[in-house]
Amino acid sequence: MDPQQKQNTTGKNTFAPLGRKPVPRFPGWWAALGPGIVWMALAQGSGELIWWPYIIAKYGLTFLFLLIPACLLQYPVTVEIGRYTLLTGESIFHGFIRLNRWFGIFLWLLMTLSFLWFGAFASAGGTAMAALTHVPQGWSQRGQTLFWGYASIIVFLAAILMSGVVYSLIERLMKTVAIITVTGLLWACLQPQVLHTVPAFLKGLVVSHGPMPRPWDNADATKLLTAITFAGLGGFWILFYSYWMRDKGNAMADHMGRITGPITGKPETVTSDGNLPDDSPGNSERWKRWRRYLAVDTLIGICGNLFTTLMTCLLAYALLFPKGLLPQEYELAVVQSSFFEVGWGSVGRFLFLIVAAAFLTDTWLATADAVSRMQADIVHILFPKSRRFELRHWYYFFLGILTVITSLTMLLDTPGTLIMTSAVIGFIGTIIFPVALYLLNYRILAPNLPPWARPRQVSRWLLAVSCIAYISLAIAYLWVTVFSQ
Repeated sequence: MDPQQKQNTTGKNTFAPLGRKPVPRFPGWWAALGPGIVWMALAQGSGELIWWPYIIAKYGLTFLFLLIPACLLQYPVTVEIGRYTLLTGESIFHGFIRLNRWFGIFLWLLMTLSFLWFGAFASAGGTAMAALTHVPQGWSQRGQTLFWGYASIIVFLAAILMSGVVYSLIERLMKTVAIITVTGLLWACLQPQVLHTVPAFLKGLVVSHGPMPRPWDNADATKLLTAITFAGLGGFWILFYSYWMRDKGNAMADHMGRITGPITGKPETVTSDGNLPDDSPGNSERWKRWRRYLAVDTLIGICGNLFTTLMTCLLAYALLFPKGLLPQEYELAVVQSSFFEVGWGSVGRFLFLIVAAAFLTDTWLATADAVSRMQADIVHILFPKSRRFELRHWYYFFLGILTVITSLTMLLDTPGTLIMTSAVIGFIGTIIFPVALYLLNYRILAPNLPPWARPRQVSRWLLAVSCIAYISLAIAYLWVTVFSQ
């Protein structure tokens, strides 16, 4: 027996009951790519549009050097999340429950608490539509914002109910939003008023630009944490990648089935328990292609998100910082309209507000979809009797519950405050994930895999770097917000 196969940190092989199947062939890049683009488009809804521009507009280039590391730190974590699903077909939450049932339940409760507030993304998009239309006439700014937030929820909910395969709807929409956003921002960055700030901006990416143009406000510590956490997909959002991989049907997830719409979609049988790769001929080469795909797809999400965030930061430095304009309260997506206005005048402002509304409210859509998948999946795993109902029935049940809850929490505070609340709760998960992923993929799953499917040592060290960085960030945050008061 391979010495590595003797390792078992739990004393019980939780993967022993799983079947063994061949690794599906790689269908080609065009067919397989998608989750990384969805990842990129979803990330545009917070860190890129709101909090990084806020930090740059208020403090100039002081904290810009943190942006690239913040994005790259998510690469090892995202790869390990994707690796688990590609090798088993199971969701990453299923893996956490296999690691330890009570640990999985703890994360479930924390995740549920974290996502009570994501209706704020719909109301944040509503700030753009309210500024654009001033409809309903005579309503307050808050009232108009909430009106458009609720209207967008109704539209997106109807789209899910009418879809064939729900993931396909999400992927098509998010690809469209990503392309439009990148194109518009790139055009704005090429305007002379912006280009002349590029040399100073590039220098700020490497070293801290001090002294700060204004005194540090401890109230901004949570905003900075949110910016770093959402430089990509932070907190429990990063786990969505597993569910997109699964419903895309990539690698071993091809054996699992997909959630379909209740009106036009043809029902599919979706299973919760996955399969491990067997050792049949050709499996090793097929897995090499999937492993390469995982690295590329993850980099598309992270690098695409980094590119877009760099552009919004450049625009904030060139256009907002000199005027002291800050995105906040019920104008989260309004002051940034000068990003497009610099090149296209009032038409540019109109286009920006439309784009901002689209990629903030589509954050609600993608999050509602993914969280409903997670809730349905966890219920199926933890409570076997729940399998009397199909996974898609639980999915639509939780989609309805989440729609009601987030519609109510939108009323509690301004969008920015609610988004930060979600980020702080989710950051607890961000600290935990690297350790849990190491135990799951390297200590528990690896001994059950053929040697060619086990993760490499370099991946282990990259994961350790992310873990140390997130723990350090947590200590710094606590120091600023608690001990230095």
